[in-house]
Amino acid sequence: MSITSGLDARWHDPRLSPIERAENLVPLMTLEEKIAQLAGVWVGADADGAGVAPHQADMTGTTPPLDALIGSGLGQLTRPFGTVPVEPAAGARALAASQERIQAANRFGIPAQVHEECLTGLAAWKATVYPAPLSWGAAFDPDLVEEMTGRIGRSMRAAGIHQGLAPVLDVTRDYRWGRTEETIGEDPYLVGTIGAAYVRGLEGAGVVATLKHFAGYSSSRGGRNHAPVSMGARELADVVLPPFEMALRLGGARSVMNSYAEIDGVPAAASAWLFTRLLRDDWGFAGTVVADYFAIRFLERLHGVAGDGVDAAGIALSAGIDVELPTVDTFGAPLVEAVRDGRIAEALIDRALLRVLTQKAELGLLDDDWKPLPDGAGDLTFDDPGNRDLALRLARESVVLLRNTGGILPLRPGQRVALVGPVADDPLAMLGCYSFPVHVGQHHPDHDTGVAIPTLRASLTAVVGELAYAQGCAITGTDTSGFTAAVTAAAASDVCVVAVGDRAGLFGRGTSGEGCDTTGLRLPGVQAELVRAVQATGTPVVLLLLAGRPYPIDVDFDGVAGIVQGFFPGQCGGQALAEILTGAVNPSGRLPVSVPRDAGGLPATYLNPPLGRRTEVSSVDPTPAFGFGHGLSYTTFDWIGDEPGEPVEWPVDGDAAVSVTVRNTGDRAGTEVVQLYLHDPVAQTTRPVVRLIGFTRVALEPGEAARVTFTVPADLTSFAGLDGHRIVEPGEVELRFGRSSTDIAATVRLRITGEERRARHDRRLQPDCAVEGVRP
Repeated sequence: MSITSGLDARWHDPRLSPIERAENLVPLMTLEEKIAQLAGVWVGADADGAGVAPHQADMTGTTPPLDALIGSGLGQLTRPFGTVPVEPAAGARALAASQERIQAANRFGIPAQVHEECLTGLAAWKATVYPAPLSWGAAFDPDLVEEMTGRIGRSMRAAGIHQGLAPVLDVTRDYRWGRTEETIGEDPYLVGTIGAAYVRGLEGAGVVATLKHFAGYSSSRGGRNHAPVSMGARELADVVLPPFEMALRLGGARSVMNSYAEIDGVPAAASAWLFTRLLRDDWGFAGTVVADYFAIRFLERLHGVAGDGVDAAGIALSAGIDVELPTVDTFGAPLVEAVRDGRIAEALIDRALLRVLTQKAELGLLDDDWKPLPDGAGDLTFDDPGNRDLALRLARESVVLLRNTGGILPLRPGQRVALVGPVADDPLAMLGCYSFPVHVGQHHPDHDTGVAIPTLRASLTAVVGELAYAQGCAITGTDTSGFTAAVTAAAASDVCVVAVGDRAGLFGRGTSGEGCDTTGLRLPGVQAELVRAVQATGTPVVLLLLAGRPYPIDVDFDGVAGIVQGFFPGQCGGQALAEILTGAVNPSGRLPVSVPRDAGGLPATYLNPPLGRRTEVSSVDPTPAFGFGHGLSYTTFDWIGDEPGEPVEWPVDGDAAVSVTVRNTGDRAGTEVVQLYLHDPVAQTTRPVVRLIGFTRVALEPGEAARVTFTVPADLTSFAGLDGHRIVEPGEVELRFGRSSTDIAATVRLRITGEERRARHDRRLQPDCAVEGVRP
């Protein structure tokens, strides 16, 4: 790395801390060089209207070529692997060549920071596609998620990528929202715990994790993408913000991305309260804040709070946004002019620049020995047997058995099985919208998907002796001409698996995914009619849902004997589903979202106060068909809890230890998910009837038992009180051990004692959990 002769080179000294190096470099830069470090460039972005991001065509069509932009340096390179299909090794070489050009062109020889999408694995051609986030939530297994993202991160670093735009920590509030599939679930503790594990894996591999979308994006009116948010301060404090706190404190994330939402009329990208006072001043965050794609320009074009691009840039910088993504727009030459003429303070530029350069120093991008082409890049592969094994293990754990009337599952050897439905033989039905084959690949039909994605039909054919197949109908549309073949196949079989659900896509090109919202929460097309037609044959039916959101299980489906739920289980999902259906694997997934009985009660999640549940003062019954945390097994478990008669005293600043013993009383090995819920019957503000505060997976052989003990800090009972501050309030509470939020197996009554206490940002966020074997 070369620098101009005579420049103070203390920034170049690796013995200094990253922030010290950045502090020494900032004063050496011209205004143009400073602002160049605050923007990205999206090379190869499609400007013909068929791009992968909203308004991409509007905002990339006039972007100058790379060589015209890098003379003063460059902050970020956007998606060199995730824009068009490229062979992994060839992509790494091309990226290294671009970095060499960037270094050679700017005075300090600083390379760009490279980011990619990585929600379901690195969003690149020929990269392993892991299960979608709702599947992570269904697995209730943070250790496996951390293992997954460790692998994702190592692949990214091997390719020369420094930052991943994940995880999504939005808590699901309305299932009509198309991006429900990108969320981990409807409970903030589950989202925060799994999200923190995701961050640990990625950051442990040396890749910057980016928390998104800060904050409130999933609470939009009507479940519409980018729609305004009507939310009070308590919902924000108690539901929306905790997962971000957990991922920062327990995961160590180094970047945050703004939400497109506007809360009470203030767009997140314009909110100094969110990004400066809360995130930095209160929470102590020291990393970078990157703008969601085009979000700064949206302050002008969509929100109407800025008069032009320069105005938007000033508002965003004042709020605390440091980097404009995906490509230079408002942070270009007009911003330089605005700083020069005094419209925007240069101190705002320096503040953002210090954060950006500090992170580049952490990543080694200011070091003499930094290499554009990582070692081993010539043999780079993104999809190997280890990745696929992990994707399969996570898919197995994520499948949820919702109903099993009469033991219809697992399928028995020798049965004649019919498989019908539009997702049964569709490989893309396994994938979420941020997987490369869906997000980008469909724009390049001359390329294959890049990875093998066995369908459910192919996977079942390999293990079921006699399998009849009929598609029945498409995922969308009104054509019922295929019903006859489906009904014939079902009538001639002992059992019929009807596979229905979603096709992920973007901006109306799918039934689930970004911009694919719905006004009515019903199975798309004529799929519900297909299910009913097959039911009418009298053949026992197993309903298999492969979807990006929960769909109502209403009275029309009461006669379905078995129900299996999968949430885009990834490229190995077909095998995992076949193994669950045939009993080769015992299901252990649990619902990360409630399954409604009727779409008319929406929006509603399980985090309801008493009046949010069924009452005598409303004719609408929002009771779900299957509650949050529900899931069945092919074995049985008995639970025995410690239930003292009088409430146990629990100091307002202390811990409470509660235990339950779980025994496998069936004839095969299985895994139970022990869930711990808090019930606060009397509080100064209305509280959810129950909310999750702990969980663990317990694997047991037949006859084996384990004692599960949670040591719970009183901090976990805290909530936003009347004055808006988070408090631990004295009074009686219950800790409930549940098979789900609606199936409580044991209850411990406690009395929190002492004076009301303020719970600050340094409060404890998780209980300790111990699992000990119990002798027969």
